[in-house]
Amino acid sequence: MYPKLKTYINEIESTFDSIPSSRREELEEVATYIKSKKEQGETAQLNFICTHNSRRSHLAQIWTATAAHVYGLNDLESYSGGTEATAFNPRAVAALERAGFEVENPGGENPGYKVRCSENEAPMVCFSKKFDHPINPKKQFAAIMTCSDADENCPFVPGAEFRKPVTYRDPKESDGTAQEAETYDERCRQIAAEMFYMIRQAAQ
Repeated sequence: MYPKLKTYINEIESTFDSIPSSRREELEEVATYIKSKKEQGETAQLNFICTHNSRRSHLAQIWTATAAHVYGLNDLESYSGGTEATAFNPRAVAALERAGFEVENPGGENPGYKVRCSENEAPMVCFSKKFDHPINPKKQFAAIMTCSDADENCPFVPGAEFRKPVTYRDPKESDGTAQEAETYDERCRQIAAEMFYMIRQAAQ
């Protein structure tokens, strides 16, 4: 794992106690689902869903996959999608780079960013897509709703056997302001800490 990212992860692991108890309960519900799949000898598939699949859902997907790698939870696959497709927002990508990921941008209107946590690991290819895109699971998966708009406007996710809103405030509200980078870093760190807490609970 890249040294900067490893340091970042060590720091967020020390903040688990600051996650509100009500929030920990929500995350533990997802962890229980993951455990149940593991006990059945099945792979847990988590699809993180927001409106545009541009910020929060990608951050949740990437941090969940990274946490599964760190905690040795091999029977877990992490995906993301939106109710519509746009592009993985470069501000969110930059926050991941500041956290310590290495990111390759191939260019284009909706680039398939290659996100790496280590030189020895295959990259995660991340681009904006609808939640039912062909690369995402079609059945027996968990739909984790990362924004309230998607949760309200998409009351039914075909194929999902488990659904849970774990919503986050949209860092988009800071776009174009002096607080932009700070806001994205704050949201990135919050999602990282909560996904790491969730996966650690599932791995126990």
